Amino acid sequence: MRKSKAETAETRKRIIEIAARIFKRNGIHATGVSEIMAAAGMTHGGFYRHFSSKEQLVAAACAASLEELVDAAQIAVDGGDETFLQHLADILSAEYRDDSSSGCPLVAMGSELVRADPETRRAASHGFEGMIDTLAQREGSTGDVQARESAIFTLSSLVGAVTLARIVDDPELSMQILEVTKQRLGVHSKPQPTHSCQVETAK
Repeated sequence: MRKSKAETAETRKRIIEIAARIFKRNGIHATGVSEIMAAAGMTHGGFYRHFSSKEQLVAAACAASLEELVDAAQIAVDGGDETFLQHLADILSAEYRDDSSSGCPLVAMGSELVRADPETRRAASHGFEGMIDTLAQREGSTGDVQARESAIFTLSSLVGAVTLARIVDDPELSMQILEVTKQRLGVHSKPQPTHSCQVETAK
């Protein structure tokens, strides 16, 4: 029995979502199509009913991940300064750093995206440009040069800080990278509670 167009589209979407998580967790080159299809509960042969190549799936997964980030950033910008700064604080947190299956593909797969095919690099570039436009709205408009430069600086700081915080093997230095970046971006931490289970949160 043939699937409807809606069912086919939903299956394709599910494969992309699963692929995005696995690519970010394990890396592009270390992840095979068979692993992704198995995680989706499908056979390897079914892959080619939805994608012409692994490269096409990588591009689609990268685009989908970045689209989610753009949507989240838009909600944060629309929510005002406090919501936006909390959004930055969430990104510059130990929880975000340690969750390699979700979050930004530019952080998780950056070194591989540099060497990716043109379609994948275009998807990554388009997503980054979308983030710039969204963050620029907070300080002006997408056509405002100063607002755009500020957005580029903020995004570059976030990507660089989380990437380095994941790379270094010194836990104290890793947290220092995140904390210093928060301070420089104007994300100030609330006073820590006095009880023994201290959890730092940000405004």
